[in-house]
Amino acid sequence: MNGPIPWRLKCVECDTLYRGHEIRYRCDCSGTLDVITTLAAATSGPLLETFDARRSSFIPADVSGVWRFRELVLPLPPDEVVTKGEGNTALYDASPLEDFTGVADLRLKHEGENPTGSFKDRGMTVGVSVAKSLGCERVACASTGNTSASMAAYAAQAGMRAFVFIPEGKIAFGKLSQALAYGARTIQIPGDFDDAMKLVERVCVDEGIYLLNSVNPFRIEGQKAIGLELMQDLRWRAPDWIVLPGGNLGNNTAIAKGLLELRDLGLIDRLPRMAVIQAEGANPLYTAWRDGTDVQPLTAETLATAIRIGSPVSWRKSLRGIRALNGVVEQVSDQEILEAKARVDAAGIGAEPASCATVAGVRKLCHAGVIRPDDQVCGVLTGHLLKDPDTVVRFHRGQLEGIDSGVAANPPVTSDGTLEDVRRLLQ
Repeated sequence: MNGPIPWRLKCVECDTLYRGHEIRYRCDCSGTLDVITTLAAATSGPLLETFDARRSSFIPADVSGVWRFRELVLPLPPDEVVTKGEGNTALYDASPLEDFTGVADLRLKHEGENPTGSFKDRGMTVGVSVAKSLGCERVACASTGNTSASMAAYAAQAGMRAFVFIPEGKIAFGKLSQALAYGARTIQIPGDFDDAMKLVERVCVDEGIYLLNSVNPFRIEGQKAIGLELMQDLRWRAPDWIVLPGGNLGNNTAIAKGLLELRDLGLIDRLPRMAVIQAEGANPLYTAWRDGTDVQPLTAETLATAIRIGSPVSWRKSLRGIRALNGVVEQVSDQEILEAKARVDAAGIGAEPASCATVAGVRKLCHAGVIRPDDQVCGVLTGHLLKDPDTVVRFHRGQLEGIDSGVAANPPVTSDGTLEDVRRLLQ
């Protein structure tokens, strides 16, 4: 882009500032970085009216549910962004789940309705756009699935080569198939996501490849738009709670950052509380929150593959945002996640397992008296139902080890093909 770069990078631990237009993911002290821009505060005119007017525009950047908020996300010129029209996801009325969750006014923001089927597209449009502006020709990520699918699609659109590092045998085929289809070179390695993350960071530094995991601060800026668009859906009035799953913790970090910026600019008059829900088998943030310690890495194991992460890179930023929003961290079992998923699916909404940690968490927090039955609660569903179809089918067939499908099971039935037998099954 021409002219001075209107943003800088700031370390979250030691406050060191760096130039905004350089390839850097961490401070020299190893701390993660924030993107700092003052453009929104300096912009004349009513920002909310501008955002609302863009919603009916035909300009690609305005149609995007990320770049519509570019003054708050990243002030790249509209003709320089790589966009697939991401965002604009539905906010579903989930009050029919009241008997399950205990909450009467529950709404679900379905990020699985993004172009590649997950919230990752919001961060990836910004990350790939910055890579393009830096002149990068190669990008890479470690992934349990959704990040790789998103990066591969946006890189293909931008004409870049994409490299994906995945933990061997621990990725849902619905996600792996996307990375392969979009042309990414997919490299399977022994170990888990955290092993893949360590390796890809080293490779990117050594080989001059642009890294697009959530340690990249521009990814966080794009994911802020989940919260920005949610506030727009609610006519710029904050709910009582925002609840979402926690894996690598970029999402809750981003949403908290965006909400605080809205408040500081006077665009909303109060902040919601935030609840981050982790799977019991992948709960380093929950354990640190409960014990008042730093996050300690662990070997993660959960059926919710999208949040099967034991060493989240964004944990310091995550805790900062949760505390700023008077939030809480909770954990739920795989059994609770899949029971919640069955209810979300049966309501016609549908989502991948990790998404449904949100609804399981709402239920648990309501029953514990943390969330009140009359609170307005907005949950975030992070991925599409078809991201992990194997788990869905195995659940309904009662084939998931250690999981009781119970009355929610809806297995296929077999007929002998006669009209009489079909009539019997219809009963």
